[in-house]
Amino acid sequence: MQIILISDRLAKARSVSLSLRHLVGSAMFALVLVVGATAGLHWLTLRYAAEVPFPALQQLVLSARQTEAERSRTFVQQNLNAMAVKLGEMQAQLTRLDALGERLSALAGVKDFRFNEVPGLGGAAPTLMPPQNLSLADFSEKLTLLSRQVENRNDMLGVLEAQLFEQAVKKRLMPTMMPVAAPYNASGFGRRVDPFTGQWAMHEGIDFLADLGSPIVAAAGGVVVFAGRHPQYGYMVDIDHGNDLVTRYAHCSKLLVREGDVVHRGRKIAESGSTGRSTGPHLHFEVRFRGVAQNPAKFLVSKSQPAVARAK
Repeated sequence: MQIILISDRLAKARSVSLSLRHLVGSAMFALVLVVGATAGLHWLTLRYAAEVPFPALQQLVLSARQTEAERSRTFVQQNLNAMAVKLGEMQAQLTRLDALGERLSALAGVKDFRFNEVPGLGGAAPTLMPPQNLSLADFSEKLTLLSRQVENRNDMLGVLEAQLFEQAVKKRLMPTMMPVAAPYNASGFGRRVDPFTGQWAMHEGIDFLADLGSPIVAAAGGVVVFAGRHPQYGYMVDIDHGNDLVTRYAHCSKLLVREGDVVHRGRKIAESGSTGRSTGPHLHFEVRFRGVAQNPAKFLVSKSQPAVARAK
């Protein structure tokens, strides 16, 4: 582009040549000036709008501030709602943990734990590091981490409860309770001189001294598989405790259960006597594993533990 300049001061006309680069540069410069002026005017308007007595301008600034405040309030409220939902889930999980802890305490026989009480906390004020407020992001992160830890503990305690329950069931099915209240036994397990033949013979149980009619209780829970008269044992009861374990109560004077009855640990099943091959009132007690006689002393908790008869 060529521009011709004519003036009275000039002896002759002059021409100026403008290239495309000059035009583009001029346009960019003008655009920068316009944008800068607009930004400066906008900043001045927002900065001094409250001091300028223009109602329309003040209303515009107030509306912008209210919009920003509403946006911030909505953001905070959404985060609070999300954290409230997470807090409700954690409260439900803690309630389940309290109930699970009570059941575990009962299974383990521990009564000193107080799950509903908040544990005492304390300590000296921090001196090495100044205290800092938690941000919303920090609080949300801590809450999420705590929720995961509670879920993990809940799963672990659930597995522990199942194991303790299994052990408790097995314990109840083990013949560890004294079948009769006897201060001592008259004859133990093993080889002895037979009272009828005077020869060495294997005694496959323990004879407990008991007065005629003394209560006999189940040493463990199980199912009665035999209740009747035997040529050698007299009136006899066999209880199957599962896992190929059977207990036998012989020489009874009276039976209080029948075949097929489910009996609990400590339930009265018979009364002592001297029926069958016996020299006097007593209880012959056997423990058999897969049909083989075992020493009952290995199972019984204590020979001096009294038997407590329960009503049928």
